[in-house]
Amino acid sequence: MKKHQALSSVLLLTAAIIWGFAFVAQEKLADSVQPFTVNALRSLIASVALIPVAAVIRRIQGKKLLESNPADRRKLIKAGVICGVMLCVSVNLQQFGISLYPEGAPVSAHSGFLTALYIIFVPIFGLFLHKKPGLTVGIAVILATVGLYFLCLYDGFGALYLGDVVVLICGMAFAVQILCVDRYIGEVDGVKLSAIQFFVTGVLSAILMLIFEKPDVSAILSAWKPLLYLALMSSGVAYTLQIIGQKYISSPTLASILMSMESVFAVIGGVIFMNAIPKANEWIGCGIMLIAIIIAQLPTEMFKKNKKQPSDNS
Repeated sequence: MKKHQALSSVLLLTAAIIWGFAFVAQEKLADSVQPFTVNALRSLIASVALIPVAAVIRRIQGKKLLESNPADRRKLIKAGVICGVMLCVSVNLQQFGISLYPEGAPVSAHSGFLTALYIIFVPIFGLFLHKKPGLTVGIAVILATVGLYFLCLYDGFGALYLGDVVVLICGMAFAVQILCVDRYIGEVDGVKLSAIQFFVTGVLSAILMLIFEKPDVSAILSAWKPLLYLALMSSGVAYTLQIIGQKYISSPTLASILMSMESVFAVIGGVIFMNAIPKANEWIGCGIMLIAIIIAQLPTEMFKKNKKQPSDNS
């Protein structure tokens, strides 16, 4: 059992590394490929890549790939469309925001941590679904606000990037998308839901691409490496590692904390691959926001004073 725990932690941390470095791939793509084009291609490729993953997992579970019950199929398609629409909004806001940062800005650091704030927005938005957030969320919101100041507003509102605003809105959109997934994940197959939502995202992004953009085939072909990284590694491989890792890990809190490390690896990736070194105040902001992200995932009971237990000594 301990071996399973250790392996699960490694798998989830590996997924976080892949997701963190994905911000670097998105930054590289933003230089040559327009946002809707990026998400149309990466989402459609990811959708196709997840089909064999779903088939293998269903086979291991002793189930057929397609649901035999028509009602279950309709529920899966409905869930995939709803989640796919919100995913389309989220990923396109993210890619568009990343494309707005000026040259030389620590894009991965800013976009990684601002996107990760969905972890705090989820319980806040859950209020509208009558899900009361705990004390930890309140503490996390205060810390995240302080961290946001150091990361984006330390030198005044003039230092705020337009990309920061768009990516922050993207974090809110991801929170809504996660709540949509949470609504259906207990009723449908998780991998197939992901494949369908990627397909919906890809189709909608392709329509928007044809309306608002002029895809440059040569630019797309020259950027095939970061594009395939996003499609296969970030969506296919990392998602599969998440499923396997969460299946055997004992603590959902530990799983969430490990996966939230993607924001840390986004900063590391930016430093290594883009030579984008954050300023001192940005490091402080990232650190405070990381603490906020971790605290938001801790059970409220950890912050409550334990009742004194009677002593066994006579």
